[in-house]
Amino acid sequence: MMQFQFLLIRHNMKKIYSVVLLLSILQHPYAQQSLKNKVLVFASFRDNGEDGLHLAYSEDGYKWTALKGDNSFLTPTVSKDKLMRDPCVIKGADGLFHMVWTVSWKDKGIGYASSRDLVHWSEQQFIPVMQHEPGALNCWAPEIIYDELNNNYMIYWSTTIPGRFAFGDTSGDDKYNHRLYYVTTIDFKTFTTAKLLFDQRFSVIDATIQKDGNRYVLFLKDETLKPVPQKNIRTAISDSLTTGYGRPSAPITGNYWAEGPSVIKLDKKWIIYFDKYTEGKYGALMSTDLSNWKDISDEISFPKGTRHGSVFSISKVEFSKFFK
Repeated sequence: MMQFQFLLIRHNMKKIYSVVLLLSILQHPYAQQSLKNKVLVFASFRDNGEDGLHLAYSEDGYKWTALKGDNSFLTPTVSKDKLMRDPCVIKGADGLFHMVWTVSWKDKGIGYASSRDLVHWSEQQFIPVMQHEPGALNCWAPEIIYDELNNNYMIYWSTTIPGRFAFGDTSGDDKYNHRLYYVTTIDFKTFTTAKLLFDQRFSVIDATIQKDGNRYVLFLKDETLKPVPQKNIRTAISDSLTTGYGRPSAPITGNYWAEGPSVIKLDKKWIIYFDKYTEGKYGALMSTDLSNWKDISDEISFPKGTRHGSVFSISKVEFSKFFK
């Protein structure tokens, strides 16, 4: 009788241990996204962007593996400089993947292409978003977001127009004093005239926007160099996609220079990836409330040479189909 009770207790303890082990696995951050039948994809560039689009994938948001042997998926052809820096890719309401990128250090437009499978791309298009501004120096780090309320796409980027803004005119790098601008489109053929998106009296680049419930969260790089260098990532909040972003938060990144934020939500956790460009590596932060951030840079790994990019997800079925 005692032996039977011992065996019964031992059997129940094994069941309890199995349940606890399973719960601990499910709670591990590496497991969260993979449970949703998704694969994360990261679009980025190498060096100065001469060879074009690079893609990497991850099933947990931490370990990233280069696709195609880390060779380019698309070689840039538009603009005089023919660069493909800061690629931003989203999956649109039409089922296509839409990409915009920086074509040059000193052009008045951006690049655009679309794809059904991230491998075969449309003819590249130059969008002259700031051609109407004679003094505009550049168009850097464009991004796209789909506006569900207005059923269109918003493209936004940073530009310097010398003398346009007094504040920040002597605090940036050389002649640059950036502000954020945007256009909208329904078909990537016709576009509205560029409008100012964000001006809080300092130079700002590398913006990316995430919808969080009924509000929009703008992640940005404070490009201030003088008198005290900032070069950090901050956030600003608005109830509207295209207007109303107030004063930014305190820096959410640490004691290093950071740029090129890209953000994704994995279950209840937000992860922001960014380029620690003076250190030649990538960093990351995690938050559950977009206010308190934990540095997880030591837990992530990206292909060597990864520069400013964008993160998005596709289904495992799509991944197998696209990259078989």
